[in-house]
Amino acid sequence: MNSQQFREAAHAAVDEIINYYETLPSRRVQSAVEPGYLAPLLPAGPPEDGEPWPSIQRDIESKIMPGLTHWQSPNFMAWFPANATYPSMLAELYSAAFTAPAFNWLCSPAVTELETVVLDWLAKILALPECYLSTGEGGGVIQGSASEAVVTVAVAARERFVKRKFGEMAEGNEKDELVGRLRAKMVGLASDQAHSCSQKAMNIAGTKFRSIPTRKENEFAMTGGDLRQAIEQCKRDGLEPYYLTVSLGATPTCAVDRFEEIAEVAQEYPDIWIHVDAAYAGAALVCEEYQHLTKAFGSFDSFDMNMHKWLLTNFDASCLFIKKRSELTSALSITPSYLRSNQYDAGLVTDYRDWQIPLGRRFRSLKIWFVMRSYGINGFKAHIRRHVKLGEMFANLIRGRGDLFEVVTPPAFALTVFTIKPRKGQKGDEKAAEVTNGFTPDAGDQDVVEANRITKEVYERVNASGEIFLTSGVVAGIYAIRVVSANERTEEKYLQKAFDILVKTAEEVLEKDKPNSVQNGDVKL
Repeated sequence: MNSQQFREAAHAAVDEIINYYETLPSRRVQSAVEPGYLAPLLPAGPPEDGEPWPSIQRDIESKIMPGLTHWQSPNFMAWFPANATYPSMLAELYSAAFTAPAFNWLCSPAVTELETVVLDWLAKILALPECYLSTGEGGGVIQGSASEAVVTVAVAARERFVKRKFGEMAEGNEKDELVGRLRAKMVGLASDQAHSCSQKAMNIAGTKFRSIPTRKENEFAMTGGDLRQAIEQCKRDGLEPYYLTVSLGATPTCAVDRFEEIAEVAQEYPDIWIHVDAAYAGAALVCEEYQHLTKAFGSFDSFDMNMHKWLLTNFDASCLFIKKRSELTSALSITPSYLRSNQYDAGLVTDYRDWQIPLGRRFRSLKIWFVMRSYGINGFKAHIRRHVKLGEMFANLIRGRGDLFEVVTPPAFALTVFTIKPRKGQKGDEKAAEVTNGFTPDAGDQDVVEANRITKEVYERVNASGEIFLTSGVVAGIYAIRVVSANERTEEKYLQKAFDILVKTAEEVLEKDKPNSVQNGDVKL
């Protein structure tokens, strides 16, 4: 492909992308293909000779598009969003053109230096304590995902814990033996609402993991008392807590842990690394009304949020901030001769390979820079506040049909979590309890079991229709439906449509299961 062919192909691709976005509302949201659909549509191998671009482009719509779930659709209200915007896409185009592995400053100085600048900007926008800025002992680095960030800081936490126990001891077999024994006792902690990546990170780090129970009366937030109890139990069991994930917007319900209470407990256990997982809801910190949540962050060791979820930047752009960068780099830095440079040896530059698990890295700061400049701080605030307002609107619709729905926890960060109410005297089949996916309702109450069964059926029917796409979850034994109103293209009319579909489907399921109801002339007992 020469430059003229590239120009023509790029114009055609941009036109097709714009058309795709303009037709998103009319497309089925969730892919309806069966596993293995694609291989039969493709040749057994690549072509012997290259094909012209128009032939390749045609296959996007006919072969790839049917297998896509359209995350950018305004009818996509599942999981958390993965927003994408045109400025961010343009940055990806430039990044692809400038491709460099960027493992050190010398690879392309602009790649490293822009990352430092824009992450300092972001830290200030999010009202993070000054200790997270690169001008002090801390700083930020772009990771691939929040899960990757958790693995990275878990390794740093492990090595810091070991170093504080045996740092003064001479290297040798005796130290290796003691370190091995200590690692076998080390345990990472997170609440039962925290993302599963915390447990996975402990597996990767080769240490144990324990989950801290939360309670509905606390809106599923981990409290200082919960943490203290968990630490003391670990100590009684001969374990050494060394790491803790706290959540700002936990996945099931967007719960926010009690940061100030946790910070007080942490003073008694200074060797425990505390990481704030704010992957989704951290974007809301651009708004002053949420910035009180960061007051205790100076007592913690790291913070991560994904711009690629709710802050208008396409995947991947997970922003990890470290309070003391030396504690990260000392755990991850290995510098063979071929990675050295005069600037690095003189301490004049940052080499971000020492801040992450992989060696190579992409020019991801470019899209953050483009997005920040295109929207500005006020644009960010307006974006978040619009979605929060839409979420409140949807939650009020749900509350307005108290005969059908029950909100599980107060709506937060544009997320509403609710269940379907069974009607009095309604009975399900004997397998109803299976809908909790292995969870047993807290009170073992038959009403909860029945509500779970009905909620699951409504959820599955709604998604099967393909008009909207939702996700569900189990919280304290309650099977619930989640609706997220944080898609960049979300409007009130799409949420109203989702509500109408939910009402219609819930009424159909409840009527179907109604005792002694008459359907098609037959009596249903």
